[in-house]
Amino acid sequence: MHWKISKEFDFCYGHRVWSQTLNTDFSLDGCLKCRHLHGHQGKILVYLESKELKDGMVTDFKHLNWFKSFIDNVLDHKFILDINDPLFDTLLPKVKKSELIKFEQGYYLVDLTKFSNDEHYIKELYEGYVLVDFVPTSENLSAWFLQIVQNKMHNLGIKVSHIEFLETPKSKSTFYA
Repeated sequence: MHWKISKEFDFCYGHRVWSQTLNTDFSLDGCLKCRHLHGHQGKILVYLESKELKDGMVTDFKHLNWFKSFIDNVLDHKFILDINDPLFDTLLPKVKKSELIKFEQGYYLVDLTKFSNDEHYIKELYEGYVLVDFVPTSENLSAWFLQIVQNKMHNLGIKVSHIEFLETPKSKSTFYA
């Protein structure tokens, strides 16, 4: 016997699945829409489980407030781009990959301090990117979110059983620990 709880998080984001291919026997056409720059209203469901309760709970839902802050402050209304995307240099022409700022959660940001105040339009553009080292498909994003939550919740002794990520209301990816 065990308990499982879940908490839901929403955010808006954009991405490009540069690696998309289709089999027209199943897709009915060869239109590669996900290769285009486009956006979604994403939803993340975090599932935590335990065989024992502490204070009558698996954990307090407030213990996931840090994840809401991460979503709101890092990902919401940002464009998630693979640093290996063939269009990287076209989309971010003034950025050297070797000068990106890497964060422990596995993403990179452009170092905006290297741009002058006269280049505020470049700063505004580049601050809208969150760079990752994977193609930002729903499958890869769900695995990334699980790793982030698991690394943090481990400190409380809480197990993350899985993450569900909805790219749209009708399309879901689930990644299990």
